[in-house]
Amino acid sequence: MSGVLYIVATPIGNLADIGQRAEETLKVVDLIAAEDTRHSARLLKHLGIKNKLISLHEHNEKTRIDKLVEKLIAGTNIALISDAGTPLISDPGYALVKAVHEAGLKVSPIPGPSSIIVALSGAGIPTDQFSFYGFLSHKNKERMDKLRAIKNQFGTLVLFESSHRIVRLLEQLMEVFPGRHIVVAKELTKVYERFLRGTAAQLLAMFAADISLSKGEFVVLIDNPDNMIARELNQEDIDLLRLLKTELPLKKAVLLASKISGKKKNALYQLALEID
Repeated sequence: MSGVLYIVATPIGNLADIGQRAEETLKVVDLIAAEDTRHSARLLKHLGIKNKLISLHEHNEKTRIDKLVEKLIAGTNIALISDAGTPLISDPGYALVKAVHEAGLKVSPIPGPSSIIVALSGAGIPTDQFSFYGFLSHKNKERMDKLRAIKNQFGTLVLFESSHRIVRLLEQLMEVFPGRHIVVAKELTKVYERFLRGTAAQLLAMFAADISLSKGEFVVLIDNPDNMIARELNQEDIDLLRLLKTELPLKKAVLLASKISGKKKNALYQLALEID
């Protein structure tokens, strides 16, 4: 009888969040494929599990797939875990899971923690429609290009960011999403868990006032609602605002644009914030 590949979600910070099925599965499988064996060894030690770990990360996944599939065919049960949370979400594993399905073998997810869902549930912003983009490029231009590309993706936009780039990301969000409400979820489920809320400019002020805020792991959520009124504005309104903004302060440009076009000031103001 062939084995099963279990996709096991693990705690994102607090080890007490390990699920009962996850713990039982990790104890009974024959092998545990982990993104970082040194990191995962701490969790397994906490659970009293020894001598099952093998590494599976972005640099060796392709070379190990065939061997792992062979083991499954031979009856070996394997669990796939990531450093934290649900595997495959901004983590390796897709190629393995795809290969296992293509081999006609069983894949069984064991649900549990996900920093995306945890952040959404505690942020206090809309959750009925959201898009996840993971870690953006570490290169400033590529990251800015991506932010501009998702600017018209309405709903809550979810990003991951690291401690050494969080301030730079907020600076870029201030440029691309200047009027949007943003939540920075920090160190979720850990001792120093925080939900920092405000516009990008307000958040930057918080980080400037307390440099310790830059330490940790971050989920960044951008409330980017679909503005139906703004959508009714046309290219002529955009061109007019862009011209007036080059000559006048923002509020005066919006007031004059409203008088010229007959459109509502609130809609024009929101549009003025969003255009370059």
